[in-house]
Amino acid sequence: MASPSVSTPSSITQRCPHRPRTDMLRRVMLLVTTACLLAGGCSSGGTDHATIQVDHTTAPADQAVHLTVGGLESHAKVSVSAQANDRAGKTWRAEATFTADDHGAIDLDSSSPAGGSYQGVDGMGLFWSMNPPDGDPDQQAYAPPVQGDRLIEQVEIQVHRDDKTLARTTLTRQWATSGVTSRKLTPATDKVSGVYRAPPPDHTKHPAVLLFGGSEGGNAVESIAELLASHGYPALSVAYFHAPGLPQELRDIPVEYFATAARWLARQPGVDPAHVIALSASRGTEAALLLSDHFPDLVHGAVLYAPTDVVVGSFPAVGGAAWTLVGEQLPPDSSIPVDQVSGPVLAIAGSDDALWASMGAAPRIAFALDDAHNRYPHRALVFPQAGHGIAGPPYLPHGTKEVHPVSHEAITLGGTRAGNEAALRQGWAAVLALLASLTH
Repeated sequence: MASPSVSTPSSITQRCPHRPRTDMLRRVMLLVTTACLLAGGCSSGGTDHATIQVDHTTAPADQAVHLTVGGLESHAKVSVSAQANDRAGKTWRAEATFTADDHGAIDLDSSSPAGGSYQGVDGMGLFWSMNPPDGDPDQQAYAPPVQGDRLIEQVEIQVHRDDKTLARTTLTRQWATSGVTSRKLTPATDKVSGVYRAPPPDHTKHPAVLLFGGSEGGNAVESIAELLASHGYPALSVAYFHAPGLPQELRDIPVEYFATAARWLARQPGVDPAHVIALSASRGTEAALLLSDHFPDLVHGAVLYAPTDVVVGSFPAVGGAAWTLVGEQLPPDSSIPVDQVSGPVLAIAGSDDALWASMGAAPRIAFALDDAHNRYPHRALVFPQAGHGIAGPPYLPHGTKEVHPVSHEAITLGGTRAGNEAALRQGWAAVLALLASLTH
């Protein structure tokens, strides 16, 4: 708080000339000291305490939280930080400097930092702008820790001034909320490699999502399935290459493999078989579109992140076909048909995709659906300053470059960290809105 205003000793001496000056000084000092004690303490160095208020200390990982710092002096300058350990034990950290308002408070939802890890007003800026302890943040991505078979992140929020910690609190971010269950599928038993996440049973049929990733191989989208189940949507995430029991290359993968997964998903309790949606990114969008067009009675629409509208060849070794249909290889560079798609399509891309031209493919998919007189909702979203890595939920640190896990080559994904975060937020909101529309 501001120091109390006190009349000067000279003015008091003029009003009370019969009192010695030293006696009056003692009285003034006593008044100041008493005011400081009653107000909770005075310090020439500023406040030495603060409070942190948060609306949800435990929340789903894709839910924004609202943080407010209070108990400061008016216009006090402090730093607010967030830190969390990743799956490898590295501590990622973000920090920003703020000035308190007239009431000694800082609302992160409406306050712009004077400097720090992010710029502009962003209540979740400290979460996505965390940096690793070493190396280039643009070349690294944060992987949340695993507890048992679930992803759970602990984020510590601190308030600092002059290297002194004034307040701290810990928030829990979870992907699978209470009641979400999981089941592992194997090629030997189920003809599919994947993990099924089911929301708590409520005796209601829900739209369901079949998820698969891109050229990274393995089951890279399992965390997205956890969150979708937490939102009430049964979700099956599958691997189709570069995983145990599966081909090690993206070569001659039958589109029927995904149809087998979709049939399994449609049979599960709580799944509405009339609303099974395919969700994928990058190379997987080829399979998602092919599946939606060739099996319209089974899969009813698609969500396509950083898509292509043509078939691409084998990977990482080139010269072959990536996909087969009814035992026949699908030739590279052939257009993917959409005239039989029987549900909504959402194509999401970044204008600065450095890996391939998804910013052109996304609207072409929407135009092709227009030309086919498709009666279901379909649209393309192309976000500025966003690159290839825009699939899934927001609020996690993502780089713009990486070493590819299969080819082991350095690749540039494009966009900026801030631009990608904006795309992740708006894209994820659009995905949830699409799924919600299927329940009406």
